[in-house]
Amino acid sequence: MEKFMREWRIKGASIAIMKDEKLIYTKGYGWADEEDSVRTDVRHIFRIASLSKLITATTIMTLVEDNLIKLSSRPFAKGGILDLPLFNNIKDKRVRDITIEDLLRHRGGFTLRGGDPLFNTPLVRSRMHLDSVPGPDDVIAYSISHKLGFTPGKGTRYSNLGYLILSRIIEVVSGMKYEQYVKERVLLPAGIYDMHQAKNFYEEKFPNEVRYYEPDNEELVEAYDGSGSMRPRCYGGNNIEGLMGAGAWVASPSELLLFVASIDGKPNVPDIISKKSINMMTSCPPQVLPMGWAKVNANGDWSRTGTLSGTSALLKYQRDGYSWVLITNTSSWKGARFPRHIDALFNKAMQRVIVWPERNLFDTKPLL
Repeated sequence: MEKFMREWRIKGASIAIMKDEKLIYTKGYGWADEEDSVRTDVRHIFRIASLSKLITATTIMTLVEDNLIKLSSRPFAKGGILDLPLFNNIKDKRVRDITIEDLLRHRGGFTLRGGDPLFNTPLVRSRMHLDSVPGPDDVIAYSISHKLGFTPGKGTRYSNLGYLILSRIIEVVSGMKYEQYVKERVLLPAGIYDMHQAKNFYEEKFPNEVRYYEPDNEELVEAYDGSGSMRPRCYGGNNIEGLMGAGAWVASPSELLLFVASIDGKPNVPDIISKKSINMMTSCPPQVLPMGWAKVNANGDWSRTGTLSGTSALLKYQRDGYSWVLITNTSSWKGARFPRHIDALFNKAMQRVIVWPERNLFDTKPLL
């Protein structure tokens, strides 16, 4: 692991491994905050980027199970969940045909022809003639005022916007803030107490949150808030808070594995959603993406990646009973392709282990 970190110039990383829903190994490596001489501990939390989508998808399934929404519900249709005055400037009538399942599976018709609006708030602010930082509703309103790239349900394009819309659906239906509802309905029932929505600046980070680092010689960018200042992407260049359920959660690897154990249909840890919901999230026709997960195989292997400036994460759930998470506090110039190197590292390391300890660190409070 140390060799891998030196090779990729990673400041800090954290690993957790689970076998048959039992946490058997967890360890921190390197610096959580090099400037303050803080070593990475297993209780440090990291931005998990698009691993957040798995949490959001699970939360949507709780609303379905509570009969508050249907996967076939069309949020922008007349009388729909998001049929609100601020979303009336719909450019393409096909927007009204988008279903919740389309959003979960990245089939809503949204493309990146004009860039990702969640990472271009100065543009949204300018085009919408706003006096302040665009909020989630502004980003959604801006996006649906443009023509779709394809007919909803007839194609697939990865979309952060879709999961931002799902976050707002959760708020409107529940009558609660996204983070509050997710914590009360999903995380706390799973025994998870240290996952939170991220903040944008170092000064706002949680006490046990790591510092984030970008690749060497990474250029500063215009601040998301329109102040005109130049900032690192990981601290003010991107509006991390504005990602909501698309990418704003912070968590430790061990609690992420406890979450996975709560949505895998296995007997050792009680599930927070039904077997039917689990099957729906982990099955999909060819050329269609799963719900929340990045990739699911018919053999029972599931995976979810996450990448932001300053962090890279990979979660693997394997048919042999092993599951693992590795998160770094340093991004790579490889960007979204870097988790492939994490996967290769882990596969090589796992082959060298002869015997794993017989224990369950989930029984340790707080989690180790």
